[in-house]
Amino acid sequence: MSEETKTPVVETAKPAAKKEKKPTLEDKPFSEFMGDHFIPALQSALTNQGVTDIKLSFVKQSLPTLTGATAKDQCWQIIGDWQSTKRQFNLYFLEEKINGSKAFSYSIYGKAPSTVESFMIDEKKVTLDLMVLYTIQRLNSQKWLTGN
Repeated sequence: MSEETKTPVVETAKPAAKKEKKPTLEDKPFSEFMGDHFIPALQSALTNQGVTDIKLSFVKQSLPTLTGATAKDQCWQIIGDWQSTKRQFNLYFLEEKINGSKAFSYSIYGKAPSTVESFMIDEKKVTLDLMVLYTIQRLNSQKWLTGN
């Protein structure tokens, strides 16, 4: 009898199944993210800065009319005001997504803002924490939250 040649059975490792990535807060629908996460986080950050009478709203309306400009289509906005509307700021979301084009304006004593400027234009990935941080920094640049 001849000895049979046994071929070793080589088990190939199956590639590990990739774990499905849990969606981040920023992956939520725009309105849900803004209402459930951004506004409360911004409210908390402003309160921590000593602003106790802040009112934040999330509305869809036209950009303010500036000298030499006309109102265009409506966009989503976060409007914050405090000190009995002595101070007001607007964050404009020109596209209905947090990674889209954004703008910022501020005004005092209920007057229309004189300029609307770009906001967070260099950020490739926008997160909740970054949006809150940039908003606080922008308000600080007006000396509205801290003194010199």
